[in-house]
Amino acid sequence: MDAREKHAGFLFIAELQFRFASAVRLATTMQTQPLDLPMEWTHGQHRVKYEEIALRQDQADYAACFLHRSATYLLAVAIKDAIRAVVTDPKNADDPNVRAAYQVARLIRNAFAHAPFDPMWSIDPDCRDTIFSVPDVVTLDTRGLDGTAFDWRHYGGPLALFRLCRFARTKILNDRPDPRKVVPIPKSRVYQQGDLILTKVDQFPAGAVPLDVEPSTDSGIPL
Repeated sequence: MDAREKHAGFLFIAELQFRFASAVRLATTMQTQPLDLPMEWTHGQHRVKYEEIALRQDQADYAACFLHRSATYLLAVAIKDAIRAVVTDPKNADDPNVRAAYQVARLIRNAFAHAPFDPMWSIDPDCRDTIFSVPDVVTLDTRGLDGTAFDWRHYGGPLALFRLCRFARTKILNDRPDPRKVVPIPKSRVYQQGDLILTKVDQFPAGAVPLDVEPSTDSGIPL
């Protein structure tokens, strides 16, 4: 297995972990994620009891949020390593998309790796006041970011990194994924906008009161 194949596999693993963490976070928020842990767990010379590692629902919600963030930022780590493995001097690559993909992944990786629970931007002098963009995938405008708190709005959020990982795997490493197999339709039809979770229901819940709401001029509905 050469470097390209190895890192294409790593990128796919990172994608799977992101998808799995997304499912866990959603299920935890919806309180359908089991929180079972062993009554007693031994590993090597250590032993823990259930009461030492058991989770309350509020703790699970908190942990699921950070689990999802970690899986998201790990995409950037895998992308940066994969591009460096197959492209000589990616900072100066002839393809602007390769340069942008590498710099976005590298700068996010740096912010995450140096402070995983409270990332801060550390923008190299030669990357400041610059816009790195892979069209229809991700855009990072570094103007004024150095030394500021990391924010998903700066680069587009978790789905932007998910798309960037796919871009790196299929366009830069030229991986050719197998056709997707049919996956089962979920029992609940859930739609998500940012962190807002909407569940489709067949009928109004008991006690629900319909509201007559006039859409605004931009067709939005006040919440």
